[in-house]
Amino acid sequence: MRWDGWGDPDRETVLSDAMLGLIRDALGVRGDARSRHTPDDVVVPDCRLTDDDLAELTGIVGEDHVSRAPVDRLLRAAGRSTPDLLRRRATTQSAPDAVVVPGSTDEVAAVVAWCADADVAVVTYGGGTAVTGGLAPLAGGHRAVISLDMRRFDGLVDLDEVSRIAALGAGVTGPRAEELLAEHGLSLGHFPQSFRYATVGGFAVTRSSGQASAGYGRFDEMVVGLTLVTPRGVLRLGPVERSAAGPDLRQLVLGSEGTFGVVTEVSLRVHPVPEAVVAQAWRLPDFASGAAAVRTVARSDARPTVLRMSDEAETAVNLASPGAIGADGSPGGCLVITRFEGTERDCADRRARVADLLTEAGATDLGPEPAQAWAHGRFDAPYLRDALLAIGVGCETVETATTWSGVVSLRTAVSDALTTALGSDDGPFAASPAMVLCHISHTYATAASLYFTVVYRLDERDAVGQWEAAKEAASRAIVDHRATITHHHAIGTDHRAHLAAEIGDLGVQVLRAVKATLDPSGVMNPGKLIP
Repeated sequence: MRWDGWGDPDRETVLSDAMLGLIRDALGVRGDARSRHTPDDVVVPDCRLTDDDLAELTGIVGEDHVSRAPVDRLLRAAGRSTPDLLRRRATTQSAPDAVVVPGSTDEVAAVVAWCADADVAVVTYGGGTAVTGGLAPLAGGHRAVISLDMRRFDGLVDLDEVSRIAALGAGVTGPRAEELLAEHGLSLGHFPQSFRYATVGGFAVTRSSGQASAGYGRFDEMVVGLTLVTPRGVLRLGPVERSAAGPDLRQLVLGSEGTFGVVTEVSLRVHPVPEAVVAQAWRLPDFASGAAAVRTVARSDARPTVLRMSDEAETAVNLASPGAIGADGSPGGCLVITRFEGTERDCADRRARVADLLTEAGATDLGPEPAQAWAHGRFDAPYLRDALLAIGVGCETVETATTWSGVVSLRTAVSDALTTALGSDDGPFAASPAMVLCHISHTYATAASLYFTVVYRLDERDAVGQWEAAKEAASRAIVDHRATITHHHAIGTDHRAHLAAEIGDLGVQVLRAVKATLDPSGVMNPGKLIP
C-alpha cells in the first residue's frame, strides 16, 4: 500500500470539480491539495538494537530477512486510521527499531523467545490495515521494539476437502485466500473493506466481520483451529469445530491483537464457490421503520448473504453506494442492500421471500443496479478519504453494536455527540459543520452493528487532537448506552480506556492473568488491548 494513505497509488480518487464545489460550500475549505512527503523526507529515531542483536536475529531468520533501514522501519510504523495518516505528515516519526521477517513457526518461536530474553518488544505486522492503533511501535518500557512481518506465511498449508477445512498461513491476504481456495472450487467468503490488503492472521486477532457475514458469519465463527506462538511456547488448538473440553481457548486468541503471542496459521471453515449471485436494492421510508424491517429479515430463514441499510443522510449524499437515489430520481428514505449467494434455485427462493417481507414493511423495489454498484465499489471508499484529507477535510469512521431495542436511540446519541464535538463554537477547535452518516452494517437475531462515517473540516492547528476529542465524545455515548465499544475494528490503543466499562474490572484481571501466563516479560505488543 501507499505509505501515507490507502491502497494502490494508481487507484487514487480524483475529486471532480462538482464535488470540490460542494465541499467548499458545505465545509468552508479552499479545496487546494497539500503536498506530500516521501519516506525519504522523514526522520526516524536511530535503531536501538546493537550489531550483536541484529546478528542474533539474522542467525534465526537469515540475513535477507532482517532490516534496520529507516524506510523499511517507517513503512511498518502505523496503520491506516485517519489519525495515523495525519501523523504521517510530520517530518519526524516513530518507528520500530528493526523489521524481522520469519518464514516458519519455528523461526517465529525462536524470535519471540529471543525478544523475551533480550527485553525487546514485538509488534506483529500483517497487511498494515489496522485502524485503532494496534500497529503503533510502542516499546512499553522495553529497550527496543521490532516489527515482526508475516508476509512469508502466504500459502495454503493444508486442505481437508471432505471436512471443508482449509489451513492458511497468517500472512495470506484476502485476495490470495480466494485465489488459493478457488483452485479447489472453494471460497472463504470473508470480505471486509480491508479485503485487498488485510491478512488471515489480522482477521483472527481483531475478530473481523466481513460484508458477507450475514451469510457466512464473522471471521471468528469461521475459525476451527489455529497456532499461537507465545514466549512460553507454542499453543496448537483445534480443528474440531465444537467441543465440551472446557473453555474454548481459541476464543482467548481470537481478538487478542498480538498481546498474547503471534498467530502463524489458521484453520478455517470454507464453502463451495457460489453458483449464483443475486443482488437487489430497496428503499424504506425512514431509519426507524427500516431498522424494524431489516430486523425481520435478519431473523428469517431467508436471510441474505449481505444485508445492510443506510440511513437517510448516507442515502441522500450517495456515499454508501453509487445509485442510492430512488427509482423516481429523487433522494430520500433509507437504502437497503441485499445480496444472495448460493445455487440458482436457493438465491431465487430467498430473494422472493425477502421481497415479500420488505414489501409488507413498506419498502420500494429499486431493482438490482444500486446493489450491484455498491458491490462494485465496496472496497474503494478509503481512497475517497485520502482525497478529502489532502484538501483539509477529515473523514473517519466509528463503529459499534447494540441490541435491536437500542439501535435507534444509539444512532441518535452517537450522531449528536460527533456533531456537537466537531461543530461547537464552545470547543477548543474551529467550529465546522460535521456531516454524520450511518448504516446498519451487520445484523444478528438480537443485535445489529452501526457504522458511522464522519466528514468535517480539519483544524490544522491540531488535527489529531480534534478527531480524538470527537472520538472520545462518541465513545462516551456508546458506553453510556451499554453498546460495545467496537464491533469489528478491535481495541488497539484507541479503545483501550473504555474496555473496562464493557468487561468490568474482573474481566480486565482475567486478561492480565492470561497475559502474565503466556507473556510474563510483557514483550508482546505492549500498550494495546489490555488496560
